[in-house]
Amino acid sequence: MDKESPRIGVFVCHCGLNIAGVVDVKELVEFAKTLPDVVYAKDNRYTCADPGQEEIRKGIKEHNLNRVVVAACSPRMHEPTFRRTVSEAGLNPFLFEMANIREFSSWCHQSTPKEATEKAKDIVRMAIAKAKLLQPLKEIEVPVTNKALVIGGGIAGINSALDLAEMGFKVYLLEKNESIGGHMAQLDKTFPTLDCSICIEGPKMVDVGRHPNIEIISFADLVSASGYVGNFKVKIKKKPRYVIHENCTGCGECKEVCPIEYPNEWDINMGVRKAISIPFEQAVPLVYTINMDYCIECYKCVDACGARQAINFDQKPEEIEIDVGAIIVAIGFEEYLPYADPLYGYGKYDNVITALEFERLILAAGPTGGKVIRASDGEKPHSVVFIQCVGSRDVNKYEYCSGFCCMYTLKHSVMLKEKYKDNIQVYVIYTDLRSDFKGYEEFYNRAKKGGAHFVRTKLENRSIVEDAKTKNLIVHAETMGGKPVEIEAEMVVLANAAVAVQNATELAEILNISIDANGFFVECQPKIRPTETDTPGIFLAGACQGLKDIPYSVSQGSGAAALAATVLSKPTWIIAPLVAKVNEDICSGCGVCESVCGYDAVKIEQINGKELAKVTEGLCRGCGICSAACPAGAITMPLYTKEQVIAQLRAVLEKVK
Repeated sequence: MDKESPRIGVFVCHCGLNIAGVVDVKELVEFAKTLPDVVYAKDNRYTCADPGQEEIRKGIKEHNLNRVVVAACSPRMHEPTFRRTVSEAGLNPFLFEMANIREFSSWCHQSTPKEATEKAKDIVRMAIAKAKLLQPLKEIEVPVTNKALVIGGGIAGINSALDLAEMGFKVYLLEKNESIGGHMAQLDKTFPTLDCSICIEGPKMVDVGRHPNIEIISFADLVSASGYVGNFKVKIKKKPRYVIHENCTGCGECKEVCPIEYPNEWDINMGVRKAISIPFEQAVPLVYTINMDYCIECYKCVDACGARQAINFDQKPEEIEIDVGAIIVAIGFEEYLPYADPLYGYGKYDNVITALEFERLILAAGPTGGKVIRASDGEKPHSVVFIQCVGSRDVNKYEYCSGFCCMYTLKHSVMLKEKYKDNIQVYVIYTDLRSDFKGYEEFYNRAKKGGAHFVRTKLENRSIVEDAKTKNLIVHAETMGGKPVEIEAEMVVLANAAVAVQNATELAEILNISIDANGFFVECQPKIRPTETDTPGIFLAGACQGLKDIPYSVSQGSGAAALAATVLSKPTWIIAPLVAKVNEDICSGCGVCESVCGYDAVKIEQINGKELAKVTEGLCRGCGICSAACPAGAITMPLYTKEQVIAQLRAVLEKVK
């Protein structure tokens, strides 16, 4: 410890009434003044606000404080704020300790204010005991590779890549499919303006393909990622297209002579594509792919390609490695397909389709040229029922709301009525309609004025039965008041749930980031850090973090790019020195620490002819598991030393004694 005696200042926050509504703040301040080595104590209504921070700076200077304790809320939320504050006053930022009396006292003991105040005293007493033993620490600097990787080429990933590229950074855009574009490129129109979707996204896709700072790595998967903020090493596996990217001009002559067709997944298998083809006309990159599961190797494509010699049937998977300083994850979402739900007859009745299948039907560039027809007979339906919340808001399936289903159903109903006028009847079976963003409520009114019939029913007791002769569908439901509803329709469109991408869990393991119970990636803090992960240098954008519509995804893509740029724009990145330290004199190289580390930060290496644990500072997250597991006590954690923890325990036990 420093030779100088501790001079501790304690600042207690009211946090409005979050703390002061339960804990007696004045009593807590007076109690703090009685504790050894506390030379100053004060309360503030909002310590994190400018006046509160100024009080801390003023207290440090006027009372010559060399340790500071703030009794307030969660360190996860405001510890960096207060570290900056004490640093601005000339004090080492790690001579600061935070006592969480909001989550651990006032919020969890609201009905017992007296006991909550006593517990707050204990928490402050423990923080002061630890603060006495705090030592100045020096921040760690690591070099930064000023390149970025964006995983996912949907609208969020596209926006992130373009923003970073325009800032002057090299960007690798990794896309698992043959083309970038994502779900937005599959849509006809976008709500609530009914703009052409590909007309909006298409130019951005072209910009990505032509930008000198962007390299698209499509038809490829992430294999591994190691390293830390500013210094990630990424391995990518490129799947063979059997077409040489550099030689292909996208002319399409190979496709014209190919005799084989197979279902086009881009058209939700309602259309077909050739064994050598692109998924859709606006694909970026415009490079053809041979599907070897269907190719008969007739070599007609080789003859058609001629002098360009772009086709190579011997092409093999290729692994490449890249170094980047930041990673943005924007892998989007997938559809829940209700095959296993017998109530809706999806996959059983020809004329029950999903919303995305309907989207491809009504799209002019779709498999039917924009004609809405029934699969059973190829005829235009005269009545269509849209059913909301298929899989969503269902405790037996996906309890969450998918967010954009209400609006795309409204879009489809408006488009149908405006296309076919009075020649079609449109019904919307819903439980709640959520139109809570700019222009959405007006769009709902447009749908009603356009002639769509809205029928509010319970989520339960819905079912569909097919008339075997006509292939028409009888939709059964129950109103909120319990009255039965029966509607005969020639087509039913299901607003099926959006779900997390299937390989999200695998990707989360590779990148060492968290996912929630529904498979979506977990942000660092949902309100003020919604695009950051708990792994520094890795950011989130779009629906992979939580379901959202196009404008929200675009905004989050730009937000993630801005945060990534804060890393990439610096020659070095500062890491807090809260990393494990190895005492080489005690370490036996047993490897227990390596086996328990969840961040791959500890390795056993040969150092000076002896096997010892070595910590990669950039990877260490300061969790302390290695320290707790070490049988020799050779690993310590700054700010959480054995002496500091014992001092906290003694402080609270002395009161009991």
